[in-house]
Amino acid sequence: MIILKTPHEIEQMKKAGAVVAECHKAIAPYVRPGVSTLELNNIVEKHMTKLGARPYTKGYNGYAFATCTSVNDVIAHGFPSAKPLKEGDIVKIDIVAELDGWLGDSAWCYAVGRISEEARSLMQVAKECLDAGIRQAVPGNRLGDVTHAIQSHAEGHGYSLVRDLLAHGIGRSLHEEPNYMHVGQPGKGIRLKEGMVFTIEPMLNAGSHHMYIEADGWTARTADGSLSAQYEHTVAITADGPVVLTEQ
Repeated sequence: MIILKTPHEIEQMKKAGAVVAECHKAIAPYVRPGVSTLELNNIVEKHMTKLGARPYTKGYNGYAFATCTSVNDVIAHGFPSAKPLKEGDIVKIDIVAELDGWLGDSAWCYAVGRISEEARSLMQVAKECLDAGIRQAVPGNRLGDVTHAIQSHAEGHGYSLVRDLLAHGIGRSLHEEPNYMHVGQPGKGIRLKEGMVFTIEPMLNAGSHHMYIEADGWTARTADGSLSAQYEHTVAITADGPVVLTEQ
């Protein structure tokens, strides 16, 4: 069942989203060669706590960290570690904040120092896919309109979209309906209604869309070792169009 949010509830979610956005702004200057993803995780946790919010992922289904940090061919759900980032890496940092019982969720892809043109192009197209999906998130459209905009842009640039990890509704729980892949046909799928709130989070691979989960049960990697990039926002469907609740 899809849980529609009232305008007041969306405003509450916007406060949680603002915390996530502030955490991304806080870590951006520190994403550089020699800094570890564990250090970045700790900066986020400290900053989020300072803002009066709780890192929702810490303790979620046994997960131990305030962030997911996914480097290069890790698509998502990577563990923060003490290994220093190196020049040319790209790192996806996924942050979920809980504030007054409401959640905000946003992942961002960061360049570590100077990166290759291949990596920069992948990152750029991934961000463009997010933006293309958001533009279609209006009342009366179908979910397929959102996913088709994403898929056509990604595949038009030669990239593949991960299918085994899903975007999701969000509110007081992290994973609400709808759960969906970022591929689809226009005019298909559920009709978007005012009050829906869900993530749009395309994951683009430079190679195949296939992936596997490591033995830790969390870390998702590209099957062929190719680079992966992701950008994610929490988006509300309103009468005035899409509202990005995690806008930086």
